[in-house]
Amino acid sequence: MSGFQEILVIILILLGVLYFPRRGRREGGADMRRVNQLVAMSGRMRLAIVMSALWPAAVAFYLKPWQGDPLPFVGIGLLPVAAAWAAAWVIRGYRRYKG
Repeated sequence: MSGFQEILVIILILLGVLYFPRRGRREGGADMRRVNQLVAMSGRMRLAIVMSALWPAAVAFYLKPWQGDPLPFVGIGLLPVAAAWAAAWVIRGYRRYKG
């Protein structure tokens, strides 16, 4: 069970590295507009972020890659999340270019 705890610790560290520096800035201007856009995320975006964290965690819990071969975890747990975000990034780029 220690492997699962290590994954959770890594996730918490990443959240801390990405989230807390943004909270520390109290300047106005473009940075504040960008922060407001991040806070005002749509429900679909919030769901995508949550599922991007839950899917690999659930697959890791089921496959236990720390006890055996991690390759199935990479293929089933991480690649679908990366592919979905890549597709969303490309689609958003096409929509911005056309619009």
